[in-house]
Amino acid sequence: MNAYFQLLGEDHKTFLRLVPPTEDGQNLESADIIDYLNFNKIMFDLPSLNAAVSNLESEQVVLLNNDELIPVNEELFIEIDDDRMCARGRFTCASDKGQEITKDEILSDLKFKGVKFGIDEAAIDFYLMSRMYNQEIILASGQPPVQGRNAEIEYFFNTDLQVRPTLKEDGSVDFFNLNIINHVEEGQLLARLTKEVKGTPGKDIMGNPIQPAKVNRKILKYGKNISVNEDGTEIYSQCNGHVMLTGGRVFVGNVMEVENVDVATGNIVYEGNVQVNGNVCSNFSVKAKGNVEVRGVVEGAEIEAGGNITIARGMNGMGKGKLKAGGNIVAKFIENSTVEAEGYVESGSIMHSNVVAGTEIHVEGKKGFISGGKVNATSLIEAKILGSEMGTNTVLEIGLSAMAKKRYKEVSEQIEEIDKVLLRAIPIMEAARDRLEDGQQLSDEQLENVRNIYNLSKIKKREQDELKAEQSDLSKAMEIDKGASIKVSDTVYPGTQIVISDVSKLIKESVQHCKFIKSEGNVKMIGL
Repeated sequence: MNAYFQLLGEDHKTFLRLVPPTEDGQNLESADIIDYLNFNKIMFDLPSLNAAVSNLESEQVVLLNNDELIPVNEELFIEIDDDRMCARGRFTCASDKGQEITKDEILSDLKFKGVKFGIDEAAIDFYLMSRMYNQEIILASGQPPVQGRNAEIEYFFNTDLQVRPTLKEDGSVDFFNLNIINHVEEGQLLARLTKEVKGTPGKDIMGNPIQPAKVNRKILKYGKNISVNEDGTEIYSQCNGHVMLTGGRVFVGNVMEVENVDVATGNIVYEGNVQVNGNVCSNFSVKAKGNVEVRGVVEGAEIEAGGNITIARGMNGMGKGKLKAGGNIVAKFIENSTVEAEGYVESGSIMHSNVVAGTEIHVEGKKGFISGGKVNATSLIEAKILGSEMGTNTVLEIGLSAMAKKRYKEVSEQIEEIDKVLLRAIPIMEAARDRLEDGQQLSDEQLENVRNIYNLSKIKKREQDELKAEQSDLSKAMEIDKGASIKVSDTVYPGTQIVISDVSKLIKESVQHCKFIKSEGNVKMIGL
């Protein structure tokens, strides 16, 4: 039990009884007693009081003044936490002729403080039985909200598109065993959804509701050749083939397999994956929504894939060949071609070609050179050799394009404009809701107006969510842009132009084993 004090009146004088703590109870603080005496306008001698409190080993009675004591009732001091989740009380002892506090008075004090919920009457009753003064008691507690759980999707196949070919011990790259296609069998589990669990609102001691954090809802998105269980939480392959994750949607496709793409097959357009065991001949095209794998060579042809493109024996575009992939492009060599990949580009050599990669360009193997033409990537270009001894004009660009940065600004401004629309709509809808809850009637015109505002808000919120997703992707790309670099493990020849974001540098003398980065507004060369 904590130490406490009590006012006593005797012989027309005022005394203060000091009771020391028991066991592990807290000692008295002079400041607390002084505040109490000042609050009740009772005169006292400060040095005498301090001396008595500091040497309180047994019960003492201290003379405060020679005035008759007016009875002081037991008092309750209530403190409410900033988050309004707890009300704490501390009681001071009544004077010897004062009155003790009652339960009704305690409840009245709480009500005066605005406390309406979570009052612990058992704790109040226990105090009234024990009268433990100068000790903190929890009088009311709020009910915290029960937080929910976000929905989660677990995929049972490799969703990482950054699979790269194996570099052999002799320095060559194995373009024949790339293993970048996810094979699936009929009946195989592809993904499992754990649904979201909504939280339960809580309430503070003032009776105000406390909402739990919002939870993210997800659904399984999938294409053809996939079955789903009854509650929509698991999806399975309905055939043998390949599986891939594109744009958050799972696709399973049968593989279209041909020996060559030539006059015998004509141009190929296919919903799934295409495997060409031989060559793709000049002037023909292959378009697939999945992956395209060519185990021979590609001549002056066009290949377009929603996923990855792999060419085991390389690409000679003859000035007209084109490759375009929604994923990665891997080829033994690329020559006289136009190449575009949303992911990375991997090759043993690149010559006189225009190559654009959404992330990185890797040119490895025994040759590992980029000579002639123009290559562009967002975060990294690495090769053994850039340019040639003949001074071939070779341009390497790295970093986020000006168009992407402009788009980020446009998206941010559109999000702000939608915020303004939503902020104007919220008060109107809330005012209408409050009037309806109060039993007031709205005219047909007013109801129609509120409906229109509500529907517009829903449309604008969907637009804003899409814009925020795009903004997030652009923001991540801009972060990558800050660390963009070009790495050369061997030689950079004169005539090579290095462009990083909006600055460039023309190489006039051969340099070796270096890396190019943007620093202080210039292209800077540092050693590896």
